[in-house]
Amino acid sequence: MQRLVIWIPQVLERNIPLLGICFGHQLLAEAMGGHADYHPKGREIGTVSIQLTPEGKQDRLLGALPDDFLAHTTHAQTVIKLPPDALRLAENSFEIHHAFRLGDSAWGIQFHPEFSADIMRAYINEQSASLLKEGHNVEELKAAICNTNTASRLLKQFMAIVQEQD
Repeated sequence: MQRLVIWIPQVLERNIPLLGICFGHQLLAEAMGGHADYHPKGREIGTVSIQLTPEGKQDRLLGALPDDFLAHTTHAQTVIKLPPDALRLAENSFEIHHAFRLGDSAWGIQFHPEFSADIMRAYINEQSASLLKEGHNVEELKAAICNTNTASRLLKQFMAIVQEQD
């Protein structure tokens, strides 16, 4: 992690496309002057609705998604404070910093576009005892799980941005 904190600013200086997912999102924020810590509301887990901000709707990565989309999440930590000059791109009622951008080619996203419904289900099953202790309704979480093909499109869009750099 210490090496990544040194490496990330160098990547941004060179305008190399970078996508930080979940912990990578938090690490990107920390490396660039923001702050990550435990979320004051606790854990967000499951398939949730996420909304783009006005800046997100215009963004070349997230703008390819609908204004409101479903995505898989599992996190107890979050970006508490965005880095200076970061643009907030997505949010929901639980998580104000679901996505942000730095410069023209670095994004942090708290949600998981790489997860399938089966992976999300496995996370909830594995953590069911601790989720119950935290006050989550595990059966409701499981019932809300669905495929999030729209969120998964973000990965293809990021690859298109990477290929533009070649």
